[in-house]
Amino acid sequence: MTLNAAVAAVTDRIIERSKPTRDAYLALIRHERDSGIERPMLGCANLAHGYAGTDEDRDAMKPGTAMNIGIVTAYNDMLSAHAPYYRYPEQMKIWAREAGATAQVAGGVPAMCDGVTQGYPGMELSLFSRDTIAMSTGIALSHGMFEGAALLGICDKIVPGLLMGALRFGHLPMILIPAGPMRTGIPNKEKARVRELYAEGLATRDELLEAEIAAYHGKGTCTFYGTANSNQMMMEVMGLHMPGAAFVNPGTKLRQELTRAAVHQLTKIGWKGDDYRPLGECVDEKAIVNAAIGLLATGGSTNHLIHLPAIAACAGIVIDWEDFDRLSSAVPLIARVYPNGSADVNGFEDAGGMPFVIRELIDAGLMHRDIRTVAGNDLADYGKTATLDGEALSWVDPGESKDDTILRPASAPFSAEGGFRILAGNLGRSCIKVSAVERDRWTIEAPARVFSTQQEVQDAFKAGELDRDVVVVVRFQGPRANGMPELHKLTPPLGVLQNRGFRVALVTDGRMSGASGKVPCAIHSSPEALGGGPLGKVRDGDIIRVSAETGELVALVDPAEWAAREFATAPAPAMGTGRELFSIMRDRANEAERGGSAMLAAMGW
Repeated sequence: MTLNAAVAAVTDRIIERSKPTRDAYLALIRHERDSGIERPMLGCANLAHGYAGTDEDRDAMKPGTAMNIGIVTAYNDMLSAHAPYYRYPEQMKIWAREAGATAQVAGGVPAMCDGVTQGYPGMELSLFSRDTIAMSTGIALSHGMFEGAALLGICDKIVPGLLMGALRFGHLPMILIPAGPMRTGIPNKEKARVRELYAEGLATRDELLEAEIAAYHGKGTCTFYGTANSNQMMMEVMGLHMPGAAFVNPGTKLRQELTRAAVHQLTKIGWKGDDYRPLGECVDEKAIVNAAIGLLATGGSTNHLIHLPAIAACAGIVIDWEDFDRLSSAVPLIARVYPNGSADVNGFEDAGGMPFVIRELIDAGLMHRDIRTVAGNDLADYGKTATLDGEALSWVDPGESKDDTILRPASAPFSAEGGFRILAGNLGRSCIKVSAVERDRWTIEAPARVFSTQQEVQDAFKAGELDRDVVVVVRFQGPRANGMPELHKLTPPLGVLQNRGFRVALVTDGRMSGASGKVPCAIHSSPEALGGGPLGKVRDGDIIRVSAETGELVALVDPAEWAAREFATAPAPAMGTGRELFSIMRDRANEAERGGSAMLAAMGW
């Protein structure tokens, strides 16, 4: 199938725009491959320190001829998604030996749970945890002890952070290894119903807690299609997993064999063999475009409009929101997974999952097939379902969708266009996810009510002050103001207002997460309010138009009055819960469209 013209044009646009930085990046990783630190050049004392922690593998490591795999792990047992990684390193060492290689845990990275910190001060550390993870990955791989790496991580900031750090060591072959989603708990609609009842005071805290525990009940990734599961989707369409690895449940034989295969594959793609596949060459412009297309085709997380530009930048590639917007007009929405539908990711996997999505998009000319993956040179390998034939791992055609309320072919999509829009106007540049928003709510025009914190919104809701058509403006939530926390706790009250028949929208320079759903939310507004962004001029009662139909984000205020207005004063930076430790990151962070990163800003992005 010929590549879609819009996809080809956007890819060419990115390649041309990125040429100077991509060339510089490729020169860097080739220099690191040829002249950087590697195990054979380390001094004897250095090597002794590197070997001292191992007994069984020391003699195998000494000649320096076989690959030594560095494991970078986000294991902790406070995160359900990362708890399964507990025994992965010891298993992976065995599987490495099977292939004549060795493996060591190179380092751990922090992995916080946005679900735990949501709505509380710790959430203000969340976005910058991604930079911290990237730098921690850099530290882990800096020893020159490894000829390849396995990256163990799943959740919101962890996969982007791992990949950002790993790309600065892009001369090494690397594979990302997921652990899979937990099994299905109570239906997501039931969980959302209880949340809204609690927001209205019609359910008790005990009832809410029981519902939440029934939803988040075991080891594995949360089952809604938020940022964590969007991460796994992107790694599949970029070819950085073993094919079909994204959504296989933990604790299964298939999951174990996919991880074993990943370790064995790493040993085959090192620089001393005939099939060298460095990470920095696998993650090229086509792979980045595939990730954006995957997000649009599946209604993935809005957080990746921040994360994907940041990942791309670490490989010398420049992608912006205009690229997403242009792709969205060409890429159909072929999946509905909660919060954009009723099914969770287990239902999505049962219906055909990522193999079906990838096959459909390739066959429709909507995804780059000719990318260099960790498993081969054809993304069509990822359009097959992983299965066990007895004890042996094999891949088979996914067939037709097993449930067309969850997955549809590209020829008969849920929507002819993707789930994202870019908005612009005198309130700056923003993005909106509309895949779960009813079409009659794609345009909201109503008076503004302005807030500076989530708590202020909740207090006003409880006092009945928002029982009307309203555009809720929550400002001073950008990277430099307070670390750009997700405002997910606003979902239940805004949903209740909409259920009451009011026309409601949210406008913010903060994030709303991959769990954003039925209420139209103009998020990531740039430039942010702190430092002179236009949200700082909005006043209560201003008529605001939020329109995914026309691409507008506008305060309908007389231009002369708007120009004369002074900016509101930002609240003082909050202290406590470690937030003061990240002040240097807040001070240096760039805009959301460029990644919302202090680290990238320091690198000149």
